[in-house]
Amino acid sequence: MTLRLATRADLEGLPLDIAPRLLGAQLQTVVDGAEVHLRITEVEAYHGQGTGPTPDPGSHARMGRTARNDTMWGEPGHLYVYLSHGIHSCVNVVCGPDGLAGGVLLRAGSVIAGADAAASRSGRTGRDLARGPGRLGQVSGLRHALHDGIDAITGDTLNGARAQLWLGDPVTGIAAGPRVGVAGIAGTSAFPWRFWIDGDPSVSPFRWGRGAADAQAMLN
Repeated sequence: MTLRLATRADLEGLPLDIAPRLLGAQLQTVVDGAEVHLRITEVEAYHGQGTGPTPDPGSHARMGRTARNDTMWGEPGHLYVYLSHGIHSCVNVVCGPDGLAGGVLLRAGSVIAGADAAASRSGRTGRDLARGPGRLGQVSGLRHALHDGIDAITGDTLNGARAQLWLGDPVTGIAAGPRVGVAGIAGTSAFPWRFWIDGDPSVSPFRWGRGAADAQAMLN
């Protein structure tokens, strides 16, 4: 596969349009001198307030700009690193024009370089190293709030870390469906904003978010 460093122009579209394009891409990080390369196999799109034609009730930026989601409103190519359940650092690629909020959550990936560093950070080995957004964030070495806003286009260092996003050839066999663990209508087939490489063993399992199964039943 031929890889090239992503540009801001590559990420200026709506997250819903950019998300499938990130499948097969690579996130390369160097944190405290340890390098890890992750091939992205599963993503989810999120739109902020006023972004795109459909309001997204599952987005951190659905109610507007806050201190927490500020990175989502910035120029594309930065990484929005947020804390989930007070424990897990999760990594999103900011997409869309500067001033409109949007991001693509990196839900899962496979470690293609730096397996020793990834295993040391996670205490795991094998295909589950980066299966799920918390695990992916863990093995990448990127941490909230130290690395929130790090620039994956320029590769500039932020608090001992560097990150770069590399794009490859478009992949085939892409599947789409509801987002994982998202509450209410935002986690149903009304928002098939999760994309993954069908059959890839690193993809995380689906689970309903709070109230999403009931909301789905009402849609059926």
